Amino acid sequence: MRASRLVSLLLLLQNRGRMSAARLADELGVTPRTVYRDVEALAAAGVPIYAEPGPAGGYQLMDGYRTRLTGLTADEAESLFLTGLPQPAAELGLGAHVAAAELKLMAALPTPYRDASLRIRQRFHLDAPGWYREPDAVPHLLTVAEALWQDRWIEIRYRRWAPEPGEVTRRLRPLGLVLKAGVWYLIAARDEQPRTYRVSAIREVYPLPERFTRPDGFDLAAFWRTHVERYERAEAAAVAVVRLSPAGLSALPEVLGPRATRLARETLGPPDEEGWHRATVPLESVPHATAGLLRLGAEAQVLSPPELVDHMAATIRRMLRLYPNPAAESG
Repeated sequence: MRASRLVSLLLLLQNRGRMSAARLADELGVTPRTVYRDVEALAAAGVPIYAEPGPAGGYQLMDGYRTRLTGLTADEAESLFLTGLPQPAAELGLGAHVAAAELKLMAALPTPYRDASLRIRQRFHLDAPGWYREPDAVPHLLTVAEALWQDRWIEIRYRRWAPEPGEVTRRLRPLGLVLKAGVWYLIAARDEQPRTYRVSAIREVYPLPERFTRPDGFDLAAFWRTHVERYERAEAAAVAVVRLSPAGLSALPEVLGPRATRLARETLGPPDEEGWHRATVPLESVPHATAGLLRLGAEAQVLSPPELVDHMAATIRRMLRLYPNPAAESG
């Protein structure tokens, strides 16, 4: 256990440069006192590590020192081949680099680890998009990614849906890209506040010559977790009341997904004289809810809010005009 921790400490300093004992302790899940002892052990083993005093000080390696030691265990080597995402890598223009890196890793692994990694690749595959869904067309992803790598401003023409549908122009500092369920999202700062933009909704992107400095302490994973939680809370706060037949209730998981089904079942009322139940479902937007609830056909009746009822009724009337009554025509 300690040997693995010493390797991790060494690689942290090699990859990140100077780090304080407190930061190293946080990364390694130990106390600063343990870090002090581990640093002494590395120095005694001949690793050129030294401490820089002062508020901005910490431990670091002598300039130019690098180790070829990786300390990969069999489980760690196998897990690396579960992280491969060939389609997203290709979309980012990194497909060839990922393939080359995997070939080099395979060549560097001992034979038992290499065989185990091949078994992993033969037995597991990640397909991110949902069923019956093609990945979003993202013709501007590579341009956005290049600006992201280079910390350059971009100007985009963007198709938004809220608060009102329409195209807008935004000048942004790209901070990160997130792939969620097969959909790419750009996290970018407009003014000082990071915001989320669906990459497929970008109509044009213009890289600008100015560079910017990334905000100190911005954590992409933490921002995304907060964004998802806030989005789901907001969506759950806006609900529609629907009346569902037994067949409609059974079809909810396939039509609206597990989260909407869970909310519906938690709010399920007693059956009426026809065996139908009242329930609430999340209301992301009126057009989105209409498209989903129409998939339930005659097994669901929307009761509120009024704007959703009106939109459903107007949509159904337009559909009726496409399918005239054959009996009325023959009469």
